[in-house]
Amino acid sequence: MNNDNKQFMPQEVINDILEWEIMHGVAFRQADNTARHVPFSIAPMTMERSVYQHLLSVTPLIAKLVSNVSEDHDFLQESLSAMAKADPFFGRLMELHQQAHGDVTKRQQAARQPLLLMRTDFMDDRQHGAKVIEFNGIAAGMGPFGQRATELHCFVQDQWNDVYRNWLEDDTAMPADNHGMEQLAIGIAASARKVKAHFAELGGSANEQKPTFLMIVQKDEDNVYDQHLLEVALQKIGVRTVRRTFEQLSTQLSSGQNQRLILENVGAIDTVYLRAGYQYSDYWAPELNEDICCHTLSQTRLFIEMHYVAMNATISQQLATSKSMQMLLTMMPVQEYARWGLTLEEARLVKSVLADMKPISKEAIEWFNTSANKQEWVLKNQGEGGGHCVFGDQVSETLAKLKPEEYDAWALMQRLYPHERDTPTIAVRDGKQALVNDLVSEIGLFTAHYQGEPVTDLDGYAGYLIRSKPASENEGGIHSGQGILDSLVLLNA
Repeated sequence: MNNDNKQFMPQEVINDILEWEIMHGVAFRQADNTARHVPFSIAPMTMERSVYQHLLSVTPLIAKLVSNVSEDHDFLQESLSAMAKADPFFGRLMELHQQAHGDVTKRQQAARQPLLLMRTDFMDDRQHGAKVIEFNGIAAGMGPFGQRATELHCFVQDQWNDVYRNWLEDDTAMPADNHGMEQLAIGIAASARKVKAHFAELGGSANEQKPTFLMIVQKDEDNVYDQHLLEVALQKIGVRTVRRTFEQLSTQLSSGQNQRLILENVGAIDTVYLRAGYQYSDYWAPELNEDICCHTLSQTRLFIEMHYVAMNATISQQLATSKSMQMLLTMMPVQEYARWGLTLEEARLVKSVLADMKPISKEAIEWFNTSANKQEWVLKNQGEGGGHCVFGDQVSETLAKLKPEEYDAWALMQRLYPHERDTPTIAVRDGKQALVNDLVSEIGLFTAHYQGEPVTDLDGYAGYLIRSKPASENEGGIHSGQGILDSLVLLNA
């Protein structure tokens, strides 16, 4: 395609799309309670259908593996103990995990039922093919926004077809279906109904309230519309939804018969979904004046886990999707995956998409500084969300500052260089257009498993999220980086 004729979009087109975004909830809430549209690309990314089908086949296997690892409590304690000593937040999670799944002769065993709503993020590397960036097992959001991005580009195609086609890499490519919002809701509703049925079998009232879903959120959350879209999808299929912070829950939860979780002024809770809890600040309540930071609110999370309720993310799921566990699974011989129910063929398929990772040690630091190609590695800690990766020359600087007791909180990972788009595109942020010549994308595939089994119409698959950014930018998060919302079209090779 000749790019010499590329020009900015007519303002009427941009205004039309911005109004569509706001009308359909594709926005962030501002401090003054107004809404700001989510940054987006004007046309979708292109992927070969064979690559997409490969990701669809491997991602449910990754979810199966992680789901089973997360319930292997002895393995979690044994394999992550060094990391937990090096990272205070994960040290706290390990303490909670030990309380929930330790010596059952001395305490009540955790009764929570694992609901794994996971997003596995990939980049299609130019040389090595599609590889996993990370597992997201807690607060893995923007499934609704992923579906909305597909709908947005269909809207642009319908309303402004000539303009839309001008920005496509290949106008023979076809949109990839994306029903992430509905599929995630189906998975959640299935778990809620199964918990409700469990209590009905124990003698509960058949005329109880609707299945009830509790979303745990951050105080003053600005990414509320993505969350509300999921709630609306649940309400449409007969599930009641409520929202609370950990601070509110610390005084509002109680125990019913048979380890039923009860929420004040609401009643029995069937499913709990955490959109908070991946960082210390989510458990911090200054007015409690605690001697030990975050003790009360983290114990609230443990209190929930001691009840019979479908839950994502469980403490063990959060541990199982840590960067350290990703590294251990990457370094592990494929034969060892049999411990978690994968055949050798399935294990090899999973292993083929895991990018190389290396633990930090004195020897690894010396190797990196003297022998490694520094542009081929990224340094990661255990943090979730944007801002936790170190690139380029800063890797050596960061490694030099680490104390030996901090090594196990970090890992080196193969840096991925995805294909840049063959044609420039328009990125729209804060209502303003920018021409991007080097846009690259990552694809996050959602899966939903309850008690280790897939719970969607598509064998556990639950839609996708495309985030794109200029190749020159390191942080590609839509919420916390320079990423833009995107969608996917498929090309028959």
